Amino acid sequence: MCQLDNGQLRYDNYQGYWGNPVQLDRFLQRYAVERALIEARRRGHSCNESRLADGSIKLTIQVQGGEA
Repeated sequence: MCQLDNGQLRYDNYQGYWGNPVQLDRFLQRYAVERALIEARRRGHSCNESRLADGSIKLTIQVQGGEA
C-alpha cells in the first residue's frame, strides 16, 4: 500500500507466496530512487542516475559546493 500523502510504503508478500521477493526488492529500490530524485530536484539540486552491473542503482546528487 502506498500512502501518497506522507510517502509511506507498506507491504506483505506472505513469505513469497504473492510474488517473487526479488521483484519486490526492485520495486522498493525504484521507489526510493524516485523519492530521492523528487526531493533533490525540489531543492534545486541536479541528479545523475546510473545502473550498476549488479542491477543496483547509483544516484549522484550534485549540491552547491560538492556531492551528497
